[in-house]
Amino acid sequence: MALRQDSDMEPSIELFIKAGHDGENVGNCPFCQRLFMVLWLKGVKFTVTTVDMRKKPAELKELAPGTNPPFLLYNGTLKTDFIKIEEFLEQTIAPPRYPHLSPLNKESFDVGADIFAKFSAYIKNRPNNAYHETALLREFKRLDIYLNSPVPQEIDVNSRENITISKRKFLDGNHLTLADCNLLPKLHVIKVAAKKYCDFDIPAQFSGVWRYLQNAYEREEFRQTCPANIEIEKAYLSVVNARK
Repeated sequence: MALRQDSDMEPSIELFIKAGHDGENVGNCPFCQRLFMVLWLKGVKFTVTTVDMRKKPAELKELAPGTNPPFLLYNGTLKTDFIKIEEFLEQTIAPPRYPHLSPLNKESFDVGADIFAKFSAYIKNRPNNAYHETALLREFKRLDIYLNSPVPQEIDVNSRENITISKRKFLDGNHLTLADCNLLPKLHVIKVAAKKYCDFDIPAQFSGVWRYLQNAYEREEFRQTCPANIEIEKAYLSVVNARK
């Protein structure tokens, strides 16, 4: 006979993410970090297991055959698609006990949609990548304009003050949302890998992007879930070597 779960009980959640080159620490995987951040921001209790992809333990092969991290065990039920996992967590780990993380503005999700693809093309085509660098900078400019433009909730129609430059901390406001969990891990990878292999820095003129990153690194939900720089550098070494 099935037992009804007490609504006051904490769910049992185990997140499986990619391990680093040492087989233990957090590896380079923006999608793993995305779910790690979501769970942390939800304030729910959960455990994290790193999976060494070179020697996947037998019990994990049985648990999720043919599946790579990230995946999740929620009250003993396996969930494997990270987009569906995020949607499930937003619906299930919900108010009044846990916060919703969905952004208020659709543009907060859309604005960074192409930046990682442009970076991937840029680093794959080094050293002859002027065209791809221009495309990447165009995406950074688009992001910068959005971050410096006030979102609707910053504008008080009854105020005489005309706000022209946003002071918000993150994409959608002063709180981290699912949009940030998606974009920030990718920006961190770009920042590290593009500097290492292309000597590329995000231009200082993009003040909104830099404000955004600085605010993000002050939050432990982001900073503590980032892989070490060496993990990102090792992950992209094969990419840049393939061009030699």
